[in-house]
Amino acid sequence: MRAVVCHGPRRLAVEDRPEPRRGEADVLVQVRRIGICGTDFHIFEGTHPYLKYPRVIGHELSGEVLEAPSGSALTPGEIVVVNPYLSCGACIACRKGKPNCCVRIAVLGVHCDGGMCERISAPEHNLYRAEGMTFDQAASVEFLAIGAHAVARSRLYAGARALVIGAGPIGLGTAIFAGLAGADVTIMEREAERLAFAVDAEIAARSIAVSDRTAALVREATDGDNFEFVFDATGNHASMEAAFDFVAHGGTLTLVGLISANVAFSDPELHKREMTLLASRNALRADFEIVMSAVKNGRAPLQRLLTHRTTLLSVAGDLPRWTTEKTGLIKALVDVK
Repeated sequence: MRAVVCHGPRRLAVEDRPEPRRGEADVLVQVRRIGICGTDFHIFEGTHPYLKYPRVIGHELSGEVLEAPSGSALTPGEIVVVNPYLSCGACIACRKGKPNCCVRIAVLGVHCDGGMCERISAPEHNLYRAEGMTFDQAASVEFLAIGAHAVARSRLYAGARALVIGAGPIGLGTAIFAGLAGADVTIMEREAERLAFAVDAEIAARSIAVSDRTAALVREATDGDNFEFVFDATGNHASMEAAFDFVAHGGTLTLVGLISANVAFSDPELHKREMTLLASRNALRADFEIVMSAVKNGRAPLQRLLTHRTTLLSVAGDLPRWTTEKTGLIKALVDVK
């Protein structure tokens, strides 16, 4: 079968790979759509901290059931969302209902080969029936679930003022679900085009452009209080450290993005504000279900987010080009025919 393999930084190819062998408790899935994530760009560029090459990339997946185990609740022909977080089920995190941060987690396309290919075999409990959804919609659930999980982690409440830093797909998803939770959402971003998109798509009520006046603009936007909830979805070292300054006394900072470095902050400021600092990793099944409901009910402006499209045969040329040609790019999908 055809698969997209990254052999090293800036070395991407479509090549033949063996057909997957279905395990006893696994389901064989025909992949139909793959979302291209920031993770895939980082793998291509050689900046991902948890990866060994070569790797079949791709973890934002939807597909169609081809073959299921005897007694399975899934039947051939059903559309499924793929949860790409393979957990052990036995570690302390799994025992506490947090398989998203399993001690031995393997994320498809990162720690093990992913789904930018024609077919995969996956555990049945990692597949969610996507009745009433299109392949495009089902492939978009995972990246939106990242933001939904961050909002759930923060315990954000209706009426709160929330700041989302970063207007890429993860930041936009976080802003969407912060808004659906009843928050008054402001989005912060360096790129003017992305700021304008977030406001025009009614994902955020207002915006703040990153500049040498950012801190002053935050105070002006909040009557001097700063934001009760701040989410940093940039994966940028300087942005993550600056985010501490935007949190109100008694407020919460949730770090959604990931870097391979230490993050420093002022302990006196953290204590003075009695700030809550959280990390948010991946998502839980409950987050996937919240996203699926929102998408099916039209409460997430998904069609505005799906801006680019390619095919399995063309992605090895398109993905490298999109690392620099980002005008208008929010989320790209790969079609598998």
